[in-house]
Amino acid sequence: MLDIQNIFKTFNAGTVNEKTALNGVSLHLNEGESVAVIGGNGAGKSTLMNSVAGTWFVDSGRIVLDGMDITHLPEHKRAKYIGRVFQDPMMGTAATMQIEENLALALRRGQGRTLRSGITRGEREMFRELLSTLDLGLEDRLTAKVGLLSGGQRQALTLLMASLVKPKLLLLDEHTAALDPKTAAKVMAVTRTIVNRDALTTLMITHNMRDAIEYGDRLIMMYEGRIALDIAGEEKQKLTVEDLLAKFGQATGSDEADDKLLLS
Repeated sequence: MLDIQNIFKTFNAGTVNEKTALNGVSLHLNEGESVAVIGGNGAGKSTLMNSVAGTWFVDSGRIVLDGMDITHLPEHKRAKYIGRVFQDPMMGTAATMQIEENLALALRRGQGRTLRSGITRGEREMFRELLSTLDLGLEDRLTAKVGLLSGGQRQALTLLMASLVKPKLLLLDEHTAALDPKTAAKVMAVTRTIVNRDALTTLMITHNMRDAIEYGDRLIMMYEGRIALDIAGEEKQKLTVEDLLAKFGQATGSDEADDKLLLS
């Protein structure tokens, strides 16, 4: 479903601030596969995510989504095929619009705009049913403004919106990092439910090593713009945080780990 072929990205090339963020990264995701990406600050995780989303173009290499070369496709055109949940709960929803209006916008993603009437009765019932699966009581608040919701409720709603029209790829960009531990656990449970229910091909960036070990089919650790570890199957199932740190040291020749990574 996603084929990343030897991509490079350098910022501020030719200056004293030159930084190679991606250094020949190749990654293949099968349809329905869920991959967690972990690494310290500056490892290249966010650059990888933004390159796939089209926030910026890579310097070289190719990005192929479901057989379609999207390397030079603008971000707004990739949005038809890619769902994304950001770290900031405020970014994925329109605060001044109602819950049902946000869901209606998500439902019409990629469609042409028409003059037909707004939300139908059938759509409203569908929204209510989908919201009930979140177990947050939002199904009884369809006309509430999204700006009144908590951060966790907004992230759960954003997840639902990102997957409402099944995307070819779901990008989760440290989507629990801004939440307290209890709320983050709830959002991760919702994430697992939605990803498994719809068999979504998913790329999730996280600083939380336990989440990276627990969720997804594969775990990838990045270091200095490269993929240092790629762990799957039974090996991943048996992993502990201590194992992961040891493997990281062996793969990179360094026992230095980012403070944020360790604290998570």
